[in-house]
Amino acid sequence: MSKPLVGIVMGSDSDFTIMEEASKVLEQFDVAHEVLVTSAHRSPERTRKYVQGAKRRGIRVMIAGAGGAAHLAGVVAAETHLPVIGVPIESTPLNGLDSLLSTAQMPGGIPVATVSIGKPGAKNAGLLAVQILALSDDKLSGKLVKYKKDQAKAVAQKSKKLKTSHVANFKG
Repeated sequence: MSKPLVGIVMGSDSDFTIMEEASKVLEQFDVAHEVLVTSAHRSPERTRKYVQGAKRRGIRVMIAGAGGAAHLAGVVAAETHLPVIGVPIESTPLNGLDSLLSTAQMPGGIPVATVSIGKPGAKNAGLLAVQILALSDDKLSGKLVKYKKDQAKAVAQKSKKLKTSHVANFKG
């Protein structure tokens, strides 16, 4: 098996139902990755050790998902020079707004690329990690180009299907 290039961390195992979307995208693009549960608050030393050793192990991009106070991505960013992508998770009565603000509102000098809340955000985090890696990998870049073309084709096919089944109501 290839050496992992992306590290996916989350604050709780219950977050995996969301963060699995990032893992699926990475698998789709054949990008080796590792997944770990570690908490900024409940296991700060475990988090620190994992992140500080990530680059040495070959990790090139980190994805961190957390709910509530959502400090995990910020803690990861504080401990590494690798790009960090934060995924806010809806785990409180605020439906992820607290997580979004905690992840996005980083102080200057500690960047975290923040994606949308929940599963769409985790999927986009996986895609963003692929885009970052594709900057120095022509094969991966080619896969991304094909992915984008396939998305465009799928939209055109859906439109054609809709137009065919609703011809009388179609206005454009």
